[in-house]
Amino acid sequence: MKAILGRKMGMTEVFAEDGTMYPVTVVEVLPNVVTQVKTVEKDGYVAVQVGYEEKKESRANKPELGIAKKAGTVPHQVSKELRGDEMANYKLGDLITVDMFKKGDVVDVIGTGKGHGYSGVIKRWNQHIGPKGHGSGYHRGQGTFANNGRYNHGVMPGKHMSGHWGNESVTIHNVMVIDVNAEKGYILIKGGLPGAKKSIVTIRSAVKEVKHPEVIKGLVDRTPAPVVEEAPVEAPATEAAE
Repeated sequence: MKAILGRKMGMTEVFAEDGTMYPVTVVEVLPNVVTQVKTVEKDGYVAVQVGYEEKKESRANKPELGIAKKAGTVPHQVSKELRGDEMANYKLGDLITVDMFKKGDVVDVIGTGKGHGYSGVIKRWNQHIGPKGHGSGYHRGQGTFANNGRYNHGVMPGKHMSGHWGNESVTIHNVMVIDVNAEKGYILIKGGLPGAKKSIVTIRSAVKEVKHPEVIKGLVDRTPAPVVEEAPVEAPATEAAE
């Protein structure tokens, strides 16, 4: 299994040569720098810690500066561990680039969902609203807290109540890679991905079996052709009047 960090930039659409439209999320994937290597002998597990997006040394603390110095690089905005069989082949200071994936691959995407703040049970848990007529004074409450004598000294764990909604880790399984551009550093993934714009996502190989993978058709190249300036045509010289 392989994995890489990227930044969700937004959604757009691309077209295949036969007219098929693919809604895609654009993920910016800059080179991930391996800043630490975790081994079974020293750490008890195998993983690599990678850094994403450079930042000024004046904004880094001493541990970050020490890690960057050992890896022969600069401090980074985001540091995260990536696990997988293929990730164990990387060494300290190596670069992990987006070309590890290719068009047609099936991947999982992990991100942090949008935060919705403090929300009630109607919005957070999709519960039914109370009656609005006949003198009812109960509309958007949390419902009864009774537990039929099974847990008299408190509220049973797992009770759906109002509270902080969102801002949790979300994994989308078995999404298709529509296109990969290593030169410009981006990857197009079919459909929507968790998280807000500019948020960090992890792209990894799919862990679930894909029984009927989709065949991605050739995409239309919309790159504008270079403008070639033609040399001006010189007018023929007129014969001098005798």
